[in-house]
Amino acid sequence: MSTTQISDKIAINGRARSNAYQGGILTMKSDYDLRDILRRINGKGYKAYKEIQGEYDFNNYLLIIDHVQGDPFSKPSRIRVRVERKLSGFPHDTTSNTSRSIALCDLLTRQFFKNCIRISIGERGIGNSGLITIFQPFQEILNRSSMIVDDKFVEARFFMGLPAFGRKISGEEAEAMFFEELPGIVKSSLFLKSFDRRHVYRHLETSEDADYLRSHLDSMGIIAFIADGSLLPRASGIDPAPLSEKNTILFKSPAGFTVEVKLPNQGKITGMGIPKGVSLIVGGGYHGKSTMLNAIELGIYNHIPGDGRELAVTAEGAVKIRASDGRNIEKTDISPFINNLPYGKDTVSFSTGNASGSTSQAAGISEAVEAGATVLLLDEDTSATNFMIRDFRMQLLVAKTHEPITPFIDKVKHLYSEKGISTIVVMGGSGDYFSIADHVIQMTDYIPSDVTMSAHKIAKEVVTGRKEEGGGEFGSIKKRIPDAGSFNPFMENRRMKIAARGSREILFGQTVIDCRDLEQIVEVSQTQAIGYAIHYAARHMDGKITLREVLEKVMNDLAEKGLDILSPWLTGDLASFRIFELAAAINRMRTLKMKQR
Repeated sequence: MSTTQISDKIAINGRARSNAYQGGILTMKSDYDLRDILRRINGKGYKAYKEIQGEYDFNNYLLIIDHVQGDPFSKPSRIRVRVERKLSGFPHDTTSNTSRSIALCDLLTRQFFKNCIRISIGERGIGNSGLITIFQPFQEILNRSSMIVDDKFVEARFFMGLPAFGRKISGEEAEAMFFEELPGIVKSSLFLKSFDRRHVYRHLETSEDADYLRSHLDSMGIIAFIADGSLLPRASGIDPAPLSEKNTILFKSPAGFTVEVKLPNQGKITGMGIPKGVSLIVGGGYHGKSTMLNAIELGIYNHIPGDGRELAVTAEGAVKIRASDGRNIEKTDISPFINNLPYGKDTVSFSTGNASGSTSQAAGISEAVEAGATVLLLDEDTSATNFMIRDFRMQLLVAKTHEPITPFIDKVKHLYSEKGISTIVVMGGSGDYFSIADHVIQMTDYIPSDVTMSAHKIAKEVVTGRKEEGGGEFGSIKKRIPDAGSFNPFMENRRMKIAARGSREILFGQTVIDCRDLEQIVEVSQTQAIGYAIHYAARHMDGKITLREVLEKVMNDLAEKGLDILSPWLTGDLASFRIFELAAAINRMRTLKMKQR
């Protein structure tokens, strides 16, 4: 029986007071033992905190100190608290399916975070001294490593900054944190009696309904759905909370796009369903085009009750594409869009360390297709103009023989007819797209209307003379095989270093991966998990299997075994991500080496 199994058994069957070795295994200690250690090491050098690592029985929960930080300025210590499932009071119907399980863990993480702020005093010395926190969730309901709920226990994984003044241990302050603040946080966060049951089930049912709706989009022939009554605008560009209802207009589907669906909990609802194919979102500036697209691109996630986008859901394979000047591209096939470059530069196996707007957008689409995207989302505001359109007058002036770029307008229909990939484009500046759009939605004062017939009529009556340049087909994209040797997570001192720097940057060994254009990453914990997943993926590369096959291996392992497989230690700062963001991060590595099959 492993140490972990012994600990589980002790935690379930009752308190253990012994700290003696039995058969070579250290048994769990009591809360009294922790208090004794803290009093004994009070005033000693900070390294003495290492003595408190281990497991302690606190009667109604098990405290597990997995790792003690090296000094007050280091990343805070990794701590876990485990409560028996039966004692927690959460019924089994709160985890009766994957959707509910993830939502319950999300809710408990939010409650734990709020109570850390409410109960913890905070600063108690230098550096991170006095900190008690768990990874902060925002508007999305994600599968995170911060909270685990199974049939046996509820486990919170969080961080504590062990207090010190100078470099000396403050045992008294640490004792207050472990014996006064933490018990209050645990009591008010991990037991059902501290919750309003209605709020618990509302959280679970909201997530369950969104998952149900997303799983049925394909059978309904749509790629996105926005429920009537949704509140799409956000508080600001840096605040993802909803705009106050008194300052905005609630969403209402235009008749031509209205869909009715029956959900498991909420019952019948109506809303706008965007069909498969090519769809335009048009309208004047500041009328809500990009706001709608933002709701669609984040509809790949479930949202918390009160967010306003609880029933704005999108197909799981939807990928936002934008220009990203300066990014790295490694042997990506961009030939469907770009050919005949000056000096004979290869575009079937295109590489650059400083991509232009058009080459970066072409590569982004090719890489998304390679990873299995089913929907592309584009906004003209974040796109390269020469990649999106070449109008009639420009065609007259610059002959196609001197223009290597085939604009997106001439490839988007073929993407759907040949590969089944739908597209939603926000377009306010070019009516040429009317000719290739299957559906056109106009936003006026944040209210959508169906203008498909009007757009098609204009396209027929107002002939621009523009010539199609796509060549009649999309074309194929070469598969690529990654070189495991180009994935080095080690620093010069041979210590592994993988760390998120905010939600848009990953330090991978001595390389910085710039993910600033990956707009569908919403939490730092996702970025951290992607960093570890890159290292995990590299260990499965053999020089023969394609990038797509490697990525699918990683995602299948995560689905089967969970986020814990990514990190060399148990930690609460990881969150789920999609195959597309993992692929995108790998493709942006400046050390990346590929070969084409």
